[in-house]
Amino acid sequence: MGNQDLGGTAALDFQEAVRDLQSVRLRPEISLTEVPAPRRIAPYSLAMTADVCSTVDGDDAELATGRFVVLHDPDFPEPWEGSWRLVTYARAELEAETGADPLLGQVGWSWLTDSLREAGAEFRAEGGTVTRVLSEGFGSLAEDGGTVELEIRASWTPTGHDLGTHLAAWTNLLSTVAGLPPLPEGVVALPGQRR
Repeated sequence: MGNQDLGGTAALDFQEAVRDLQSVRLRPEISLTEVPAPRRIAPYSLAMTADVCSTVDGDDAELATGRFVVLHDPDFPEPWEGSWRLVTYARAELEAETGADPLLGQVGWSWLTDSLREAGAEFRAEGGTVTRVLSEGFGSLAEDGGTVELEIRASWTPTGHDLGTHLAAWTNLLSTVAGLPPLPEGVVALPGQRR
């Protein structure tokens, strides 16, 4: 994992962060894949995509998808308020009645911040958007009815060194937007497949 190695202390910090990310245990419904990371935003970066799938009647159904990007710049970019920045995206289709809720944006944002707090992920300088996309079918697509998609785009600066807690929190957010029930207290998810 990781696409840059410039040497020095910053490289060691980045390598340690990557090890923290690799140690995260995932729910079996989540598959995590490393993808090319942005190279111009920070000297060190790593990007992953995740898909949340469920098997229904023998077929895999995608319930949610997202992207998790780790940026590290030892020069402490001022807007970041630190040397690390996490940039995320989560998207899922929701039930039509949920999409009509006028508080959906606030609820979506609280899903993110609650996931971070519940995981013990310390953060600051958070920002983002929650977007609801309503689609209606007409003509030959009228039978399909309407769909509602929720997109949560966010970034924040971790204040601790364990980025694994942030990845775990983000995968919990994906599970929430996918509609998966939370794991019962004391139950540990078996590791998911990493590709």
